[in-house]
Amino acid sequence: MSRGTVGISPRNIARNRYTLCMRLWYMALKEEAMTSKNATDTHTRAVNLRVREDVRVLIDRAAKAHGKTRSDFMIDASRRAAEDALLDQTLVRVDPDSYKHYLAVLDQPPNSEGFERLMNTRKPWQP
Repeated sequence: MSRGTVGISPRNIARNRYTLCMRLWYMALKEEAMTSKNATDTHTRAVNLRVREDVRVLIDRAAKAHGKTRSDFMIDASRRAAEDALLDQTLVRVDPDSYKHYLAVLDQPPNSEGFERLMNTRKPWQP
């Protein structure tokens, strides 16, 4: 899936709403699966990487900025990248009624006090 700019057309809007709905659904399923997994599962396996010195220094600086070890930082970054890669390639099929329900929910206009406050706030690019 390309991360570039998508032209605005009714078809693209519908596709983007569908993608958003499916990502949210997938993330909810993933979170449910992770919470049901045994939390005491601590079995780990080694992963060996060879990186250039400048890359290692960059990783070390970023890990230190986040208060993590190099290994913890690399594991977290790799896991996030793996999840994003899988989410970008995951196709979830739903029945037409479920899809219509998701679109109806997304089409409902926001109507909260917080949304009103956000819309009335001065924008940084406005004088």
